[in-house]
Amino acid sequence: MEQILADVDRLIVPALTHWSHPSFFAYFATSTSAPGMFGELLAAAFDNKAMLWRTSPASTELEEVALDWLRQMMGLDAGLTGIIYDTASVSTMHAIAAAREGMALRIREEGMSGRQDLPLLRVYASEQAHSSIDKAIITLGLGQRSLRKIPTDHEFRMDPEALASAIAEDKREGIVPFCIVATVGTTSTSSIDPVPAIVKVGEQHALWLHVDMAYAGSAAIVPEFRYLVKGCERADSVVVNPHKWLFTPFDLSVLYCRHLDLLRGAFSLVPEYLRTPEQEKVRSGSDYGIQLGRRFRALKLWMIIRYFGHKGLAARIREHCRLARMFASWIEQSQDWEMLAPLPLSLVCFRACPKVDGETKEVRAKRLDVLNEAIMHGVNAGGQALLSHTKLNDQLTIRLSIGNIRTTEKQVRQVWELLNEELGRLAFP
Repeated sequence: MEQILADVDRLIVPALTHWSHPSFFAYFATSTSAPGMFGELLAAAFDNKAMLWRTSPASTELEEVALDWLRQMMGLDAGLTGIIYDTASVSTMHAIAAAREGMALRIREEGMSGRQDLPLLRVYASEQAHSSIDKAIITLGLGQRSLRKIPTDHEFRMDPEALASAIAEDKREGIVPFCIVATVGTTSTSSIDPVPAIVKVGEQHALWLHVDMAYAGSAAIVPEFRYLVKGCERADSVVVNPHKWLFTPFDLSVLYCRHLDLLRGAFSLVPEYLRTPEQEKVRSGSDYGIQLGRRFRALKLWMIIRYFGHKGLAARIREHCRLARMFASWIEQSQDWEMLAPLPLSLVCFRACPKVDGETKEVRAKRLDVLNEAIMHGVNAGGQALLSHTKLNDQLTIRLSIGNIRTTEKQVRQVWELLNEELGRLAFP
């Protein structure tokens, strides 16, 4: 074991992307915490397979307790019951499957292929929605043509009027709408869809509303960010990922669902060798998804909530948002940088924009895309910080996401200095 551990240090650690480094600002910055690591260690030692209540009573019941704590901290209503999956992609797929089950089209029994009686089913999401929506549609056999992307406004939020028009148009053409996916905290910009307005549209047509708040949901535990869940009292399902911004070791995604009977109806299958006397009185996780065996994920979340407490977790998220606002203020004060999206939480979208006299609009656009990509790669190549990018209004945009439990003002100032060093080297040689 001594030799193996030495080889881990020699071979593995240098080849890792260090997601738990305080200067990891790429994607949605995440980090683990000591209580979470202890929970993961204990879960690995116990090695429970939480498929039935009987195979792991503690795992099943602790999951219900921890997820109800989180629900209360976020301000979600008591009608939503939580269940743990691995990632938001899988949580969302199960939510859409439950929505489809609620249409009573006997898809579980008869499938979708070869049926003349089954019209095209439609799911709606914004142009900024996560690619996991597309993958869920593909996996469930609905096909990509079943997903209709709705335009967004100048702040990259779904346009409710465009949504209403799309639904009306589809109905006229014989297409059957059944699900809307709203996003609270989009991946590219952390924009927040107007959920209350989307609710009104959905209620007019009795559509299932799923809210993807995988990233931003954790911020709702902060009192001043409670507005994030406004409208979710109508939602049929909500997904939040504690492994994104609640310092929980990957992986742990929570689906809160208002209609567990539909979720169970879509997936429950109990062969004789899994039947137990108490099965109708207790909840077994395998009844609510495609997995049979399930890890004891709830233990690490339970330990984190107990260790930090509601106020402790909220204070750390609040500080991350302060650091992001500080970084954004430096951009706004500089003539060589500009913001490209609003800053609701802790994700900053920006780019370098040094002027060159006499260039056309097209030449400037191409030059700035090339420059910003080079700046980002230059910072990343140095190994002191990691950034990512997206495209907004067809402009290459640098993303800086603050969410690591160990990130302080020191790391934020350092990455600002690194960015300006690269700008100076590339644009002002």
